[in-house]
Amino acid sequence: MSKTDILFQPFKLKTLELPNRIVMAPMTRSKAPDGIPGAANAQYYRKRAEGGVGLILSEGTVINRPSSRNEPGIPFFHGAAALKGWKAVVDAVHEAGGKMGPQLWHTGSTRSFTGWEPENPVESPSGLLAPNEPRGNTMTDADIADTIAAFAQAALDAKNAGFDTFEIHGAHGYLIDQFFWSGTNLRTDRFGGKTIRERATFAREVVSAMRAAVGPVFPIILRVSQWKQQDFAARLATTPDEMTDWLGPLVDAGVDIVHCSQRRFWEPEFPELDGENGLNFAGWVKKLTGAPTISVGSVGLSSDFIGAFSGETSQNASLDALVDRMERGEFDLIAVGRALITDAAWTAKVRDNQTDALLGFDPATLGELV
Repeated sequence: MSKTDILFQPFKLKTLELPNRIVMAPMTRSKAPDGIPGAANAQYYRKRAEGGVGLILSEGTVINRPSSRNEPGIPFFHGAAALKGWKAVVDAVHEAGGKMGPQLWHTGSTRSFTGWEPENPVESPSGLLAPNEPRGNTMTDADIADTIAAFAQAALDAKNAGFDTFEIHGAHGYLIDQFFWSGTNLRTDRFGGKTIRERATFAREVVSAMRAAVGPVFPIILRVSQWKQQDFAARLATTPDEMTDWLGPLVDAGVDIVHCSQRRFWEPEFPELDGENGLNFAGWVKKLTGAPTISVGSVGLSSDFIGAFSGETSQNASLDALVDRMERGEFDLIAVGRALITDAAWTAKVRDNQTDALLGFDPATLGELV
């Protein structure tokens, strides 16, 4: 295995100072009864901070809109009780020497994996779950304005609770991504359009409102993806020019770091341009926008996350490709997901060259917070 020193270089941006380049990826755990994080949640995140993770991004937490979550047990990021719970979580992480940001989201019209249905109708840009698949309500102008305001309030609440940053979830077929996607955004007003730049208007206004809420120096992360849970093969940007039109204005609006979600981080984004070993998604976004990027996707594991839903284990895999890409500056940070669910000490073991002690991923650990 290559030396992993590059993963343990410090990173600084605005007020965010990290001891290394390893990020705990947001992973839905659905373990917050009544939407309120408790002692078990705090201990779960604290253990990853104790294990040496540079930055912890929480599981998705929902803004103050009806039907903004698609599973029970997903935590709220609104209301006094939930915010008090999150304050205890971030305090525990800080006590362990870690840094943390909540991931803020609205799941749009996506379905539950368990069959659960919210009390109120779901909402999306055009009342669609996927192309030609109706579900829920088309958002009115008032719905959109209220949603933007709810994102801004969540940003301010994150700052006031003492978090070090926050991440906006704009990926994987959830609400913001449903505005990006031509198949689910058929609007004819200013939030729709034939181009990705036009369909990114909602996201730009969300980012601008959140930036205004927290001021100029609080770091903002945006997570994006080409693929959707509704369609793994979907692509929003088929050329670098389209990618620039999509993400450049969002960086201009106030995004500091772009978190680029792939199923497998080593896959090239535009192999037709730079070959089978070409830049990945995060590499192209960094090249085109100039913003620092986080890459993610099956880091250190032998299979991608899809198998986790069917109970598939995943063994440890070499970090050589990751090290090579980091050493050439392709992206700035790397997010680790499933490996950290099973092995809270994953980061420390890699740092201390104890890779033989890594645990891989065991889907049984999805059943509880450990």
